[in-house]
Amino acid sequence: MTSRKSVLVLGGSSDIGRATARAFAKAGYDVGLAGRDVGALEPDAADLRARYDVEVGVHTFDVLDTASFEGFVAGLPALPDVVISIVGLLGVQESAQSDLAQATAIMRSNYEGPALILGLFAEKFLGRGSGTLVGVSSVAGDRGRASNYVYGSAKAGFSAFLSGLRARASRGGVHVVTVKPGFVRTRMTEGMKLIGPLTVEAPVVGAEILRAVESKTDIVYVSGRWRLVMLIIKTLPEAVFKKLRF
Repeated sequence: MTSRKSVLVLGGSSDIGRATARAFAKAGYDVGLAGRDVGALEPDAADLRARYDVEVGVHTFDVLDTASFEGFVAGLPALPDVVISIVGLLGVQESAQSDLAQATAIMRSNYEGPALILGLFAEKFLGRGSGTLVGVSSVAGDRGRASNYVYGSAKAGFSAFLSGLRARASRGGVHVVTVKPGFVRTRMTEGMKLIGPLTVEAPVVGAEILRAVESKTDIVYVSGRWRLVMLIIKTLPEAVFKKLRF
């Protein structure tokens, strides 16, 4: 039986998920990788075991299958010390404006599913009296923009959920972290026009998540520039803001 700390990464096959799992494994954490396709997780699990000599497990998890959440948590070999939700769906704003199925998938993937699973783990952690929960939200949730308000609204809801959960859980020894990466160069953003100074690589996000967990930081803008950018955007008068084309 290992005495190392453990982390469960929900969305472990994503670029940010892989980078985060590697950062924690390098720091000596045992790792659980969870995602819809266990087969896609196995190569990464094998690499982490060989590279860092830690225990790595893989688990089937579908963020849209909320009815399976209680069974998923109960079926874990042990309650982890840290749970990180990186799952999400950017989707296509133009389609989501008229396609209810697309809008529903975006909203459920970025808010309903992540909030419900972290809330479930929060109850377990509060019963134990310790643990850290991390939700990867987005700067898109800081203010709704014409170009991505379906995605942004879901992330805004998730950020609000994490804020309230943090206030409640802190009284019971549980830490909750909100991470806002900004632009990240990943498969999900491939083809998008990214702004160089505001864009980071996935390993930077993984390293910042690890730092936030170990330093008990509450809210993380992975690129400090985003904190200033969003402060300016949030303070623009509505009459000015709604005329902007972004």
